[in-house]
This record gives sequence, structure tokens and C-alpha cells, in this order.
Amino acid sequence: MGQVVYAPGIQYVKGSLAKPKKVDGHNHGDYLIGTHREAETTNPNCTRLYIRKANTYERKTAPTVEELKARARFTAVSAMVRARSKDLMQINSDQVAFLAQKDNANGFKTMKKYLWAICGDEYDAQQNG
Repeated sequence: MGQVVYAPGIQYVKGSLAKPKKVDGHNHGDYLIGTHREAETTNPNCTRLYIRKANTYERKTAPTVEELKARARFTAVSAMVRARSKDLMQINSDQVAFLAQKDNANGFKTMKKYLWAICGDEYDAQQNG
């Protein structure tokens, strides 16, 4: 097995080192992916380098109806969260409600997660009637 040795000063690389370039509708080159194992081990060789074909990450099937609904929900709720976080009329009431539920066992620990839950519930109520 080969070992990966990077230039001096570079201990490891996590992620894509090279991606295929799309020219005139087709790909040139392949993916070059570096990984670094962080789990405890006695093996000193914790870096790996992989080469993947250019079409590795292309989707083979069309999105399902459920997936399209999930995408539409995500887009809508994301816009609602963005608008609500900037709405000066609701900021104070949202902060008070967030702080009231934050320390509960099932409470949301961040304001953004709280807003996603509130806006997601609103979206679901609108869609379900």
C-alpha cells in the first residue's frame, strides 16, 4: 500500500484536491480526494488519497415526488426564517418565547433552530389545511 506524503508543513488534507472540469458538456479529469482518519489508532498512517471517476456523483434517477416536496418545503421555510429573523415587530416576542423554552428538556438550544421549528410548523399548517 502506498503512503501519502504532502509537502513540508502540510500535515494532512481533508476534502477534494482536484475536481473534473466540465468543458463543452463533458468532464475532463477525475476527482482527487484526500482523507484524514481522526479516530484513535495505533497505525501511524492515517491519511488516504482516493481517485474517483468524473461521473461518480452524478444522479442516476429522477427526484421522487417526496423529494421535490421536501425541497419545496426547505426553500419556503428558509425564506420564512430569513424574513422572521429580520422582522422588527417579532424579534422581541420571539426572543422571549425562545428563552422561555430553551431550558426545557425538549427545548431548542439555538435561536435559529427555534425559528426553523416555528416556521416549519407554520408551513405545515398552511399546507395541510
